[in-house]
Amino acid sequence: MPDYPFQHIVVGLLEVNCCLVQNPGDRTLYVIDPGGDWKLIRSAAEKLDCDEAVILFTHAHVDHIAAAGATADALNVKRVYLNPADKPIYYSKGNTVGNYIPAAENLPDTIWPPEDPRMKVLPCPRHSPGGVSYYFPELATVFCGDTLFFGSIGRTDLPGGDENVLIKSVHEQIFKLPDETRVVPGHGPFTSVGYEKKHNPFV
Repeated sequence: MPDYPFQHIVVGLLEVNCCLVQNPGDRTLYVIDPGGDWKLIRSAAEKLDCDEAVILFTHAHVDHIAAAGATADALNVKRVYLNPADKPIYYSKGNTVGNYIPAAENLPDTIWPPEDPRMKVLPCPRHSPGGVSYYFPELATVFCGDTLFFGSIGRTDLPGGDENVLIKSVHEQIFKLPDETRVVPGHGPFTSVGYEKKHNPFV
């Protein structure tokens, strides 16, 4: 099992990569995309040494936000970050996955933007209008949600999606990072910037 500089939990029916991230020496814990299984997230967070937990959303599709309310309550989260361009999706009653994942309830209010000089927010539409990636230089890792996958890209057939814009986001934001940067997608195996530059047939 690889040893990553963050906690990784696969959550929900669609197996979202929820990550618990801290910069070295920082007492702020970032919970990225709490899409389900809030008890697992709470258990992992309770083992970490932090003063505050903060939620970061890469985008607002229901599989990435479904456990936000329960997670915020469990960890006493006061700051929840979402790009405002995704707020209509966030609050939409139609933000579901068929009969499998209903619309999220008890959603916490969100703010924008994060203000942490040790983390960079990369605008990465158009899997959704407000999709973003979070780059932690000290961890050599970018958390990109459903923008870029191992050997693939995010789907763009959902409302607000645009394949050309998504590919542009990958080239102008993620591919500008060092080749050795670890890429943590919203689902599936991790990869790297350098690998995707060479081998991803979509970009």
